[in-house]
Amino acid sequence: MLSRLRSSRLLRVLLALVALAFVGYGLAQNWEGTLEALGRLSWWSVAGACAAVMAGAGCMLLAWRSVVAGLGSPLPPRVAARVLFVGQLGKYVPGSVWAYAAMMELGRDHGCPPRRTFSATSLGLVISLGCAAGLAAATLPFTARSVAERAWYLVLIIPVIVVCLHPRILTWGLNLALRIARKEPIEQVLPGRALLAAVAWTVLGWLLYGLHTWLVLGDLTGDFSLYPLGAGAYAFAWATGLLVAVVPAGLGVREAAMVAVLVTALDGHGLVPAVTTAGAVALVSRLAFTLTDVAWAGIGWLLGRGTQAPTETRASTYAAQ
Repeated sequence: MLSRLRSSRLLRVLLALVALAFVGYGLAQNWEGTLEALGRLSWWSVAGACAAVMAGAGCMLLAWRSVVAGLGSPLPPRVAARVLFVGQLGKYVPGSVWAYAAMMELGRDHGCPPRRTFSATSLGLVISLGCAAGLAAATLPFTARSVAERAWYLVLIIPVIVVCLHPRILTWGLNLALRIARKEPIEQVLPGRALLAAVAWTVLGWLLYGLHTWLVLGDLTGDFSLYPLGAGAYAFAWATGLLVAVVPAGLGVREAAMVAVLVTALDGHGLVPAVTTAGAVALVSRLAFTLTDVAWAGIGWLLGRGTQAPTETRASTYAAQ
């Protein structure tokens, strides 16, 4: 599959079109409900939610770039945006390999060996899962206790991830995954400063993501003290969607998990109608993230045009694999 992506420009274009088609399909599934939810909101809360998600995604880009640079491929920001965001459109296509395949080939175009792109992306997901689980574990016991009691497994994920981020264990795990994928091992251990930078950017990204649910919740309920609830609800929903890996981009799973948290909390606060409000937040959240994925992919594609590595650099990258 990778060799076909490498050799066929047409196949790359078709994959991009298929990904965009699935993006449209995901939006169309709940379009009437989304329009109804948008009709209940002020323009500023929708605009603010989209801006918060865009900013959070920018932080995730900087986190990913820190990791791939630490592994030996310091990509310029515009190139990193092209590789990460254009490639991530593949997550909307059923099957868990498309985003990885697209990112690895885009990275290769810019002189980044596939093993580094694979390792940086995998590590970025692990760090993000740890931060999301930590945020959910820190907030849900105070905002949606019954959900927190059922989702006790999130607390167990955190120490496992912390242990796995130890340089020796991290290197062993990445090389094992690369060996299974029939790729060369990574050449160097990720420096501690690169790992810390990635964690810091990821934490900031998750705090910004929390703003989008807070703004929508505040607009719908008139209560702007619900930031912990909004941030924890989305973190829990995203982690749940990621763990259910067979569903493209967590479609449906993420919304169901968010509604479960919000209904529990809003009922406890006496804010009604809880189900309608929770559903509106989940639908607007999905819309904001989908638009952000498409917008960042467009920005990355435009910024990265004409920045491919020289032919001889790409040839040496192919040979190294």
